[in-house]
Amino acid sequence: MTTVDKQFVSSVSPGAARAGAGGYPCQGVYYTPPGERPKVAMIATHYQIDFSEHYLADLMAERGIGFLGWNTRYRGYEWQFNLDQALVDIGVGVRWLKAVAGVETVVLLGNSGGGSLMAAYHSQAIEPCVRPARDMAPAPGVEDLIPGDAYVSLAAHLGRPDVLTDWLDASVTDESDITATDPDLDLFNPRNGPPYSPEFVARYQAAQVERNHRITRWARAELERITALGYADQTFSVLRTWADPRMVDPTLEPSDRPAGRCYRGPTEAANKGGHGIAGQTTLRNWLNMWSLEESQTRAEPHLAKVTVPALVINPDADSGVFPSDADRIEAAIASTDKTRIDLPGDHYFVQPEGARDKVADEIAAWVNARFPGASA
Repeated sequence: MTTVDKQFVSSVSPGAARAGAGGYPCQGVYYTPPGERPKVAMIATHYQIDFSEHYLADLMAERGIGFLGWNTRYRGYEWQFNLDQALVDIGVGVRWLKAVAGVETVVLLGNSGGGSLMAAYHSQAIEPCVRPARDMAPAPGVEDLIPGDAYVSLAAHLGRPDVLTDWLDASVTDESDITATDPDLDLFNPRNGPPYSPEFVARYQAAQVERNHRITRWARAELERITALGYADQTFSVLRTWADPRMVDPTLEPSDRPAGRCYRGPTEAANKGGHGIAGQTTLRNWLNMWSLEESQTRAEPHLAKVTVPALVINPDADSGVFPSDADRIEAAIASTDKTRIDLPGDHYFVQPEGARDKVADEIAAWVNARFPGASA
C-alpha cells in the first residue's frame, strides 16, 4: 500500500490568537506524496466537523495531489459559528498552501456541509459580500482572501438553512414539546402514507418552510427582549429534524438509497431520538446559520460567483442529500467549465467496496485534465 507524508499544520488567525491552554484556532493535516511538493493541492473544511483526517486525504496524495484537511476555530463549536470569521480561517489555510507548501493551484473541496462553506469562501474572495454577524465588527482579514483555482462539490447540499428545512418535521406544533404533533402533517401517521400524495408533499414542504420562519420570528423577538435587559444570547434546541419525506418514501425522487432510513438509522426512531442538526443552537447562531431569511450560509448565491472549473459529484445512494441537490448546485455554478458525475455510494462512499477509490480517481482525472502535471 502506498504511504503518504503527513504534516500537522496549525496557526493563529486574524482576530483569533493562540488559546491559553496552547491550542491554535486553525489546525489541520497536510498530505503529500512521499518526499514531494505538489503544485496542485485540495483544501477541505466543514462548519464544525473535523476534516483533518478526511477520507479522501490519503487517496488524493497517493494520486499525486496534495490535500489539506483543515479546521477553523469552530470545529466542534457549531453553535458559536460566525461565517465571516470562519472564512478568514479558511483563508489562513489557502495562504499556507500557496506561501509555505509551494502550491500553485488550490482546489476548494466542498464536501457535505462544506459545499456551501467553500462556495461562500470563494464568493467572498472574488467579491466581498459577507456581512458580519449582528452587533459585531467585520472579521479582520475578511476582505483579503485568496480565491480558489477550482471547486469540487462532493455529496453536498444547498446550505445549512436549506438542508435543515428539508429535514424539519413539519408536524411539530410546539417547539418546547417534543411530542406535540399535528396528525394531518405527521409523516409517520399511516393515514398520510407512504406513499405520500403530491398534495400532502406540497402541504408538508410549505409547513417546513413556515416552521423555519416561525423559529426565526421567535429568535428575533427573543433576542431583542433579552438584549434590552442586558443579556447577550440564549441557547435552545430544535426538535425532530429527521423528517424529510424522501427519507421515508423511496418513490419520491427515486435513487439507490435505502428506504426508511436517514444518517442516524431508521427515520422515525431518529426523528424521535432527540439528536439532530441544530440540536444545540442559540438565538444568534440560529439567525447566523439556520434561518432561511437571515443566514448567509445558503450555497446558491455564492455558487453564482464560481467561474473557475467546477466538478459536482453526486452519490446515488445518499440518504440525506438527494439528486435534486446536485441538480441545483450544478445549475447555480456560473462556470462554463463544469462537470457532473453520479457515482455509486452512500453519503461518505463507505459502500460499495472501492467507492472511495473511484471518487479519488474521478477527481484526479478531472484535475489533471485541467491542470497538466498536477500528479507526479
